Amino acid sequence: MPEPPQNVVLTRAGREALRAQFIGWQCRIRQLAVREDGGRPSAGMRPRITTAQGEPLSAGTVMLIVESEPEHATQQFRFEYLKTQDPNERYDKVLQILQASYFQQPTRFADVLTALFAARSVLAARLLAEEGCVLQFEQYTQCYRLPCKVGRVPQMHRLYRATYWHNRLFNPNLPADIQILSFTPEWAHAAAFRRDPADSAERAHLPR
Repeated sequence: MPEPPQNVVLTRAGREALRAQFIGWQCRIRQLAVREDGGRPSAGMRPRITTAQGEPLSAGTVMLIVESEPEHATQQFRFEYLKTQDPNERYDKVLQILQASYFQQPTRFADVLTALFAARSVLAARLLAEEGCVLQFEQYTQCYRLPCKVGRVPQMHRLYRATYWHNRLFNPNLPADIQILSFTPEWAHAAAFRRDPADSAERAHLPR
């Protein structure tokens, strides 16, 4: 199946429908990952990143979805991290939290995605210089193409805290010197499409 047209301009209703569809899909694949694969990021959580002109920047970068009001979950993540020094106990606890009701209400989630990078990440520097990018999500046959605005999240911002403590529970070796970027989709120019299963199977064997 060919790529979707890149000059799409959706109506307001189309934008809202696509936004809800994407967030619902993200919640489903993340719930599946924590219940069946130990929380390991699946393909649909690691979009390819290109410039607006199509230049490849990353073969796959892990993205988070964050609740519109993430303070309660952030406090819970922080509490569970500080409660024990055992990384296995922390890992088990975050899986319990995410396996429960966390992803069951997609309407609780904002459409701004976040990603954590090293302080001197070349990719992060390029994304900030471009001020935008295209995220290309794909899992099984479902695909999304999201042009996004990119920005650096301040350390005191709730998106920063939510992203930091979520990652901290999964990664006990997270360095202190990090940065977090936000990716805000431009839904008017986004697109959802499906690939032929044979095409997806062929792409799975291509080098990334």
